[in-house]
Amino acid sequence: MVELISPPDAIFLVNESREHPMHVGSLQLFQPPDDAGPDFARTIHEQMLAMPVRKRLFRKRPGTLLGGISSLTWSYDDEVDLDYHLRRSALPSPGRVRELLDLTSRLHSSLLDRHRPLWEQRLIEGLDDGRLAVYTKVHHALIDGVSAQLLLQRTLSTDPNATDVQVPWSSSGEGRRGGGPSLAGRAVGALRGIGGIAPSTLALAKQALAEHRLALPFDAPDSMFNVRIGGARRCAAQSWPLARIRAVKAAADVTVNDVVLAMCSAALRCYLLEHDALPDRSLIAMVPVSLRHDGADEGSGNSVGTILCNLGTHLPDPAVRLRTISESMSEGKRLFARMPKTQALAVSALMIAPLGLSTVPGFVSMTRPPFNIVISNVPGPREPMYWNGARLDGNYPMSIVLDGQALNITVTSNADNLDFGVVGCRRSVPHLQRILRHLEAGLAELEHATA
Repeated sequence: MVELISPPDAIFLVNESREHPMHVGSLQLFQPPDDAGPDFARTIHEQMLAMPVRKRLFRKRPGTLLGGISSLTWSYDDEVDLDYHLRRSALPSPGRVRELLDLTSRLHSSLLDRHRPLWEQRLIEGLDDGRLAVYTKVHHALIDGVSAQLLLQRTLSTDPNATDVQVPWSSSGEGRRGGGPSLAGRAVGALRGIGGIAPSTLALAKQALAEHRLALPFDAPDSMFNVRIGGARRCAAQSWPLARIRAVKAAADVTVNDVVLAMCSAALRCYLLEHDALPDRSLIAMVPVSLRHDGADEGSGNSVGTILCNLGTHLPDPAVRLRTISESMSEGKRLFARMPKTQALAVSALMIAPLGLSTVPGFVSMTRPPFNIVISNVPGPREPMYWNGARLDGNYPMSIVLDGQALNITVTSNADNLDFGVVGCRRSVPHLQRILRHLEAGLAELEHATA
């Protein structure tokens, strides 16, 4: 079976290179049940290998036309070599989270084989605390980050006694791009519109920007994150109790996302100070936000906008930084709320478009950064979840970095926690794991400042 690849999806394939892997990933941590024996991981692995590949999404790979033209069509494999796509690994001693993240970084750096369906999953055992990890990656041409998280969540259960193994390639329902496209996906769509059918989009955006004086791309300072990148990645991950973040939210009368952004601001400030690289002006973050009004129908289509947020990284006082972030986000939301939906989406497309231009030769070196970092908050499960009786302890999204955007922070909710996944270019963002320590220090500062 052969079908044409849509232009936005084809761009992810065409622009992929050794320096720019175009897959999204996820690292999940599970606590096995008390009665799990020493063969728990091996048994699950054997059961997963026995699950047929029913979903077309997991049989999909780029095809060729006329003897060699690629990235134009999809082909579907009738037989999928699960022994290749699903692998079982063990961590070297001492089996700390450090070794797990080192392995995840290497897995996240490697390209997917285009001669096979564009996904891989790895079961990882050998953690010193007895937990089991699962790393999954899927090409962005197949699915976006939000949908990938939803797909993995459908394999979980709220019942700790449910012992039937569920896998994404065999569960009911076809994969779909629910929840709206990711930032990179919307950047591709924005480029496509601006280059073709976009005169009306540009007119709407111009009118909205003139009327509402929104912050524009390319007003961010130069930073060590806004450079060309190499192919190697480093990944970091950690969870924070949602109760701590909600306490700061209540004390400061801000939103949970404001507190998350303030944690990130503090971490970036400390990290840049360590490298004597803190700009005199504040870093600017691209932040996706919901544009739905209260009471809007959840099924009424995509209503996701993007705001350029002043992170206040030049300010030493954590309380002032939090207030600056909250005011910046609130103003952006207010201005978007005054626009008709078509205008709001047009402006968001224009904001995101520079991401899609990052692969154009010379674009990064010859222009100022459109913004310094993308920080996303992806909805996750709101109650404890289980997989074959093992409790989901961590659910860390691993996103894409691009030329000019060497660092990405993505956060997802997981029952009573917020799980942070940080991905950076190994060459451009050294000692990435220190950002986790700075995130904790930033939250502690906020707790003290709002006590």
